[in-house]
Amino acid sequence: MSFKVIASKHAALLDQELMSTCGFTIDQLMELAGLSVAQSIYKVYPPSTHTNCLILCGPGNNGGDGLVAARHLKLFGYKPIIYYPKPTKRPLFDGLVTQLKLFNIEFISSGNQLSESFNTCDLIVDALFGFSFHPPIRQPFDSLISQMIQSHKKIVAVDVPSGWDVDEGPVIEQIKNYQPDLLVSLTAPKPCSLKLADKSRHFVGGRFIDPQFAAKWGIDLPNYKGTDQCVELT
Repeated sequence: MSFKVIASKHAALLDQELMSTCGFTIDQLMELAGLSVAQSIYKVYPPSTHTNCLILCGPGNNGGDGLVAARHLKLFGYKPIIYYPKPTKRPLFDGLVTQLKLFNIEFISSGNQLSESFNTCDLIVDALFGFSFHPPIRQPFDSLISQMIQSHKKIVAVDVPSGWDVDEGPVIEQIKNYQPDLLVSLTAPKPCSLKLADKSRHFVGGRFIDPQFAAKWGIDLPNYKGTDQCVELT
């Protein structure tokens, strides 16, 4: 399935319009995005084979998508563990963390815990950086991304593989060999998705725009089935 991509600057403007003239809140968009990530994971890596999930969350909205996905993964029968080294100090994110703790989802903080989780997990969710990322990759995220790549576990990237240039793909030397096993593009694929390896699977999610809005922005609307929140691009 050939799908139109949306450049980073247009993706930012699209989000702004969703939260202004369209009347959405960031809370709504994040909830729907995280749900679509969790559902994509369920379709490719069911909990019967990939129970233990390590969710790596960054300091921005991409990390928030990861926090939401973790809650839904728990409800879907997974055992998520979260590493969130630089929490965002805003009420929305504080609320997401509170919800996760009420669900008895573990947050890890030490290097030893992280190393153990890399060893024991079945799946890693890369929710560190999204389309607003600009290099270089700073600590602690540069070493974290290196650990993730070297773990040789299945990796699911949220919207943009962390460290990739949104429009150009893996141009930073440190992550040139980083290819996620599954990419979940949100709203529409970004140009970097054209650099995915043939073996990588690619879903699009974030079911919150109508055909008229999609046409205005020149993007394709996925053919969602029934109550599905994601569609695989093949």
